[in-house]
Amino acid sequence: MTQQTAQPTPLSPTAARLWAKARGEWRQRQFDAAERSLIQLLALAPGNADAIRMLGMAAQRRSEHVQAIRCFREVLPNWPEDSDLRLGLGIALYEQGEIDEAMMHLRRACELAPRSGAAWFNLGEALWRQAQTEEAIAVLQKALELAPSHVLAKLSLAKAQASLGQIDAAIAGFRDVLRLDPGNAEGWFGLSNLNTVRFDVADRTQLQSALARDGLSPRHCELLGFTLAKAMEDQGDYVQAFDVFALANASRRKRVKWDAVGERRRVDAILRMFEQDMPAPLDPTLGQETIFIVSIPRSGSSLVEQILASHPQVEGANEIKDMSLVIDAETHRRRSAFPLWAPDASAGEWQRLGQEYLARTAHWRRRKPRFTDKSLVTWYLVGAALAMLPAARVVIVRRDPVETCLACYRQCFTEQAGFTCDLDEMADYCIDFLRLTRFWLDKYPDRVLDLPYETLVAEPEPSIRRLLDFCELPFDPACLTFHQTSRTVLSTPSAAQVRQPIRQDTARSLRYGDKLDRLRQRLRDAGVAVD
Repeated sequence: MTQQTAQPTPLSPTAARLWAKARGEWRQRQFDAAERSLIQLLALAPGNADAIRMLGMAAQRRSEHVQAIRCFREVLPNWPEDSDLRLGLGIALYEQGEIDEAMMHLRRACELAPRSGAAWFNLGEALWRQAQTEEAIAVLQKALELAPSHVLAKLSLAKAQASLGQIDAAIAGFRDVLRLDPGNAEGWFGLSNLNTVRFDVADRTQLQSALARDGLSPRHCELLGFTLAKAMEDQGDYVQAFDVFALANASRRKRVKWDAVGERRRVDAILRMFEQDMPAPLDPTLGQETIFIVSIPRSGSSLVEQILASHPQVEGANEIKDMSLVIDAETHRRRSAFPLWAPDASAGEWQRLGQEYLARTAHWRRRKPRFTDKSLVTWYLVGAALAMLPAARVVIVRRDPVETCLACYRQCFTEQAGFTCDLDEMADYCIDFLRLTRFWLDKYPDRVLDLPYETLVAEPEPSIRRLLDFCELPFDPACLTFHQTSRTVLSTPSAAQVRQPIRQDTARSLRYGDKLDRLRQRLRDAGVAVD
């Protein structure tokens, strides 16, 4: 690391003692105490660059990216050639959605510290998440040349290979991690998440041993639990598999935040606000580049995106956050919760928001004129999206509700998907999704398409032709052979599946028998048709 030395103002004896105390606390991993000492220090020595930098590091540990960015930017002029500072700033900017600036800092960190495996790893991870997968693979391989035992880089490389359809290489990568660390939860889960690996009795025994170790974090227990349950499924032991899924989900439910009642109120509020007519758009052609794919997880949205992204005019952007970020920024600006401000927005304001979204997503249209956005929260935002982008198209992908709920329950998602941890809450989420998307279909029949997954797999060519007609795309035979399309699929559970021809044998619920009777009854009581 090359570092330009700053010339700080000398600290008073009291401030110097606080700085020494903060550094000692940090070394001892007493991060909260260190932060308190830093705040006291800055009260005595405002603008002290060392303290501000460490405050940024503390904020980054808590995923408070805005605070981290503020601190790192303030001190960057003191150390413009500090690779670690560039790296921290790049990571925080990326997590906040400031992609272009983030990539600039991450690349600069690699230039400043070309022998740093950590710098190359973080650049490779960001490239993969931006679907620049071929470069990501090369960068991650560079990280591993510099740091052969960098387990996170091995895991990221395997995930990147999977997302590009290099499934055999991905399997080998995850197995390599497990040879180095037989109990590695991320390695086991990576294999499981490919949905193509069948675990044998030896794998099941190793997983049980890994789960029995002391000192596992709840997250690692959960990853191993989900993987063990799938190994039990592979051995035909569905009853015991369901019990293990239940244990792993119960653990997740203690850690993740999910307010089912609050979510129901939010859907009710969206329905009330968007029953009102939105102002006529100033530019009815705005947004014609955009195709939104709306679904519950594990319902076929990755398949639909792969079909559309096989068309020469369409880029598949995966699950991007830009619509949520635009709406969140407007909510902050107005100091009023969404959707309460929606009826007060003028045509000009909706157009401004649409232009902001298109500016944020412009890089997805560098190669092709149109793109897909399949963020899993867009189903809440369809009304806002169509007010912002009146020429956009929305494709609602829905699957059999019991199969959908079971598939989500079997998948270990990130903390943002708290509704998947409990089948009752999963059913409520599905019920809310169905009633709100029915509303969008009724309100915007010319701009919203209903695409049942079961119809797509039973009648692929007519369904694909209908989909392309709705999106105003000329038919292209590549959409029928979508599994041959080379592109990045960031949803690891779907990455291998979309490289296969359409299968009609994906239903699992009957294997679980009466374990799902309560789920079926809850859906029926809400008026949802259940076979």
